[in-house]
Amino acid sequence: MGKLIQVNLGEHRGCGYFEANNIDVKRGDCVILELDRATEFGRVVSTELCRCDQEKPPAASGKILRKGTDGDARQMDNNRTKSSDALNVCISKVTELNLDMKVLKAEYSFDSTKIIFYFTAEGRVDFRNLVKELARVFRVRIELKQIGVRDRAKMIEGFGVCGQQLCCASFIKDFSQLSIKMAKEQALPLNPSKISGVCGRIKCCMAYEHNVYKEFNRGLPKMGAKVQTAEGKGKVINLDILKRLVHVDLGDGKIIKMTVPKDEKVTLANPKQD
Repeated sequence: MGKLIQVNLGEHRGCGYFEANNIDVKRGDCVILELDRATEFGRVVSTELCRCDQEKPPAASGKILRKGTDGDARQMDNNRTKSSDALNVCISKVTELNLDMKVLKAEYSFDSTKIIFYFTAEGRVDFRNLVKELARVFRVRIELKQIGVRDRAKMIEGFGVCGQQLCCASFIKDFSQLSIKMAKEQALPLNPSKISGVCGRIKCCMAYEHNVYKEFNRGLPKMGAKVQTAEGKGKVINLDILKRLVHVDLGDGKIIKMTVPKDEKVTLANPKQD
């Protein structure tokens, strides 16, 4: 097996590993690929395997035939133009057939032997008649791919509340598993408008520091817990997890701050709350 190179396949098809036999490429290079007996294009994401990949080498999806040329770039520009026209035709056919689906993007393969249409829908859609109509119009292989709301945000692109381009549209290769527990362990307000991204799901950035918060959270009480302090019993009203700082309301307007050393634990007034 030749050296494995990570390549972003096509416009919207994610990353895969491809063999590069004596082909010198670097990150950002456009390359022509052989995949499933067809010719595709992609862009090099990385020429190095990460440590987890080295322990268990990933399977190659295909191989890199050569680096892209100016002629290939013109071919891709032409395909994008054709994809835009194909998208309009598909949307028109969906309306004619009264299908409950929203077509977002169309993408031609590099050799123009296949068109992929990406769509969203609330449930399952019987699009067999749509495929027949599209195949009759374009005379190429037709593939319809249903995607989720996170993939939709990645495809459409946009900006988050931080003012930066959406992480999913800029550098995230694969979506990680997210849960409301991550927000709880970071002491964030469980307000959907605060912890949800433009896709309506929990923000991807919630996972970036989750392991750090999980580590620093050990031994700290939960919000609202009753704890025992040197000055008496009180209720936790605020937490600064990274500083391991606990704000405790002792009643009668008296609030104290306790810094909890890394390997120590706050004593609960009611152990059942632990």
